[in-house]
Amino acid sequence: MRAALFEAPGQPLVIGDVETPKPLPTDLLVKVKNCGICGTDLHLSAVTDRSGGMAPLPAGAIMGHEFCGEVVEVGNQAPGGWHEGDRICALPYIACGQCLECLAGRGHRCHDAIFGGLGQLGGAYADYVRVGGAEALALPDGVDYQAGALVEPLSVGLHAVRAAHLRPGDAVLIVGAGPIGLAVALWCRFFGARHVVISDLLAGRLDKAAAMGATDGIDASSENVIGRFKQIAGSRPEVVFDCVGVPGSQQLAMDYAPMNGRMVVAGVCMRPDSILPVKAITKELSVQYVYMYERRDFELALEMLDRGRIDGGAMVTDVVGFDRFSAAFEDLKTPSHQCKILLDPDV
Repeated sequence: MRAALFEAPGQPLVIGDVETPKPLPTDLLVKVKNCGICGTDLHLSAVTDRSGGMAPLPAGAIMGHEFCGEVVEVGNQAPGGWHEGDRICALPYIACGQCLECLAGRGHRCHDAIFGGLGQLGGAYADYVRVGGAEALALPDGVDYQAGALVEPLSVGLHAVRAAHLRPGDAVLIVGAGPIGLAVALWCRFFGARHVVISDLLAGRLDKAAAMGATDGIDASSENVIGRFKQIAGSRPEVVFDCVGVPGSQQLAMDYAPMNGRMVVAGVCMRPDSILPVKAITKELSVQYVYMYERRDFELALEMLDRGRIDGGAMVTDVVGFDRFSAAFEDLKTPSHQCKILLDPDV
């Protein structure tokens, strides 16, 4: 099969032919239909040591964890009653399925979990991907393959918004208009926030914000963010989301937050950072870090997509085949108007 292969940190992915994965008895083999490029993958492709908290990828690793596809082979012990031809997305790991964390829908906390796209388990920048039968979820009829590949980033946003304990009528500031910032905006609006404001240093990224639920956008390169927010909402935001994940972004969120405010850190910073804790202390901020999602986040995202109550399609800026994939991956390392790029192996 074809796959986009990691060779070395900082080097472009190489499209090559590798052996098709062989599913274990409890697994499914899935023909990939769409797979999104994630910011985490961009970070991982540059990791050279463990100083950022993640191990470097081994040569030959296949990344890609935002995917959906069609089942082409079912292991003889696979749970879930799956059949060839079923359309699915999946949690991007294979876990034991029996421990308390797995039973609670938090398989990523399972001691035996292996994660797709990190070198332990091949990811979905490929023609085929191996998926655990217990981790697969059916795509409803109302969810096409492009939407199916967005379930993972939408679930990241949903998990972050649930952690914020959002109240109807809240004023929200989202720092960062990338895919996760846009997903957070969508769910904040869905759950009744009155003001959903996104700030970003690249004004071009704000163009998609309104389609994803934002009520206003702030060009952080030319405007005073908190001053402009006060003009919009009449006060500081009750909730601030850091959806950037670079050194300094947590401090910005603390600076923007009000007394007794809520702050959620959704951006994954993989470099050392320093903050001034006294800002959070004197404001008595509730600071919540979030990581990944739970199975129920996938389930709700799928159901709301199927009912037409949410639509994440506005974040998709390009769909490419293997012939353009490596270049598209490299281009995303430089911030631009691009938001979510999907790989379609059949293009």
